[in-house]
Amino acid sequence: MWPKGIPLSYTWRNLSARKLTTALAAGGMALVVFVFACVLMLSEGIRATLVQTGESDNLVLIRKGSGTEVQSMIEREQAAIVESLVPIASATDGSRLFSREPVVLITLQKKESFKPSNVTIRGITPAGLQARPQVKLSNGRWPRAGTAEVVTGRAMSGRFIGGGLGESLRFAQRDWLVVGSFDAGGSGFDSEIWGDSDTLMQAFRRPAFSALLLRLPDTQLFDSVKQTIESDPRLNLEVKRETQFYEDQSAALSTFIRILGLSLSIIFSIGAVVGAMITMYATVANRTPEIGTLRALGFGRSAILSAFLIESLMLSAVGGIAGLLAASLMQNIELSTMNWQTFSEIAFGFTLTPGIVLSTAVFSLSMGLAGGFLPALQASRLKIVDALRAH
Repeated sequence: MWPKGIPLSYTWRNLSARKLTTALAAGGMALVVFVFACVLMLSEGIRATLVQTGESDNLVLIRKGSGTEVQSMIEREQAAIVESLVPIASATDGSRLFSREPVVLITLQKKESFKPSNVTIRGITPAGLQARPQVKLSNGRWPRAGTAEVVTGRAMSGRFIGGGLGESLRFAQRDWLVVGSFDAGGSGFDSEIWGDSDTLMQAFRRPAFSALLLRLPDTQLFDSVKQTIESDPRLNLEVKRETQFYEDQSAALSTFIRILGLSLSIIFSIGAVVGAMITMYATVANRTPEIGTLRALGFGRSAILSAFLIESLMLSAVGGIAGLLAASLMQNIELSTMNWQTFSEIAFGFTLTPGIVLSTAVFSLSMGLAGGFLPALQASRLKIVDALRAH
C-alpha cells in the first residue's frame, strides 16, 4: 500500500471485475502497440540487414558522387594506384586482401509471382571471399575462375526462377550454372549473386570496376588511408568503412518506413486514447458512490487521482504486453522489397531489440496516461456528499 493511498490490489480487482470493457480497451491499445512495434522492427530489420553487410576492418572505395556501387566506375589504372598507395592486410597464404569488383543489376523473375525484379550480381575474387569471413558456403562449391558459374545468396536462391543449386540463370547473353549457395548471416549479401570477377567483366563488356574492397592491417589507419586516397587528384574516389557504406544504403528506405509507420501509429493511437478515455469516464460514472465512500473513509483527492491513473496505466500495460508479444512473432517472417538506394531486391526480417521494447513500453504507458488523466481528475474532484447521493 502506498502512504495514505489506495492499495494496488483494489485497483487491479476493479479491472478484473469488468472483463469485457477491460478486454475491449486493452485490445484496442494492443493493436496500436502491435503496429507501432512492427514499424520499428521493420525499420530496424532493414538497417540491421545492411549494417551486417560488412566488416569494420574493410574499406569500400567508389567513385565520388556515385552513391552506390552500381553507379560507380573505377579504372584499372586507378585500382593499381590504390593498391600501391596504401597499406593492405595479407591473407594467411600471403596474398593481399584487395578485391576489384564489378557490380551489375540484372532482372530475374520471381517464382511465386513471375514478376521481374532487379537482383545484384557481384564479381568476386579469392581476396574478396577471404575479406568477408561472415559469408559461408552452405551448398555446392564456389565458382571456378574463367567459367560461367555463379553462386546465389540464401535469400534469393529460393525466390527466383533458376536460382537453385544445379539450375541455370540467363543473363549477359549466356547461361550461367548455379554451382552453390552461400549464407551471409542475414546480411544484404544474402540477396546477391556472385561470380568470378574477370568472367563477369568480359560478359557484361565492362571496361572498369564498380568498387574496390580492401582490408586494413590496422583499423586505426582508417583516417590516414581515407585522407591519402580522397586527396589524390588521380583517383577521385570516396572511402568508407564497409559497415558504414552499407548502412548508408538503407537510409532512404528505412527512414521512409519509419516516418510512414509512425504517422499511422500516431493516428491509430488517438483512437486508442479516446477509447481508453471513454472507458475510464464510464468507470468513474459507474463508481461514483464508491468514490464517495472512499473519500468518506479518509482517502484524499490525490489518492483517488492516483488510483484511477494507475488503473489506466495498468490497462495500457496489459495492452502493451499483448501487442508486443504479438509483434515479437513477426520475427519469424522474412520479407523482400526494392532498396530505393540501389534499385535492387533486398530480403530482410523484423528485428526486435531492447531499445524497441523500451520505446514500445513508453508509447503504451503514454497512451494510458493520456487516456486516463482527465477521467481521474474528474473522479478526484467529486464532492463527498454529491458522490454518496449518486444513484
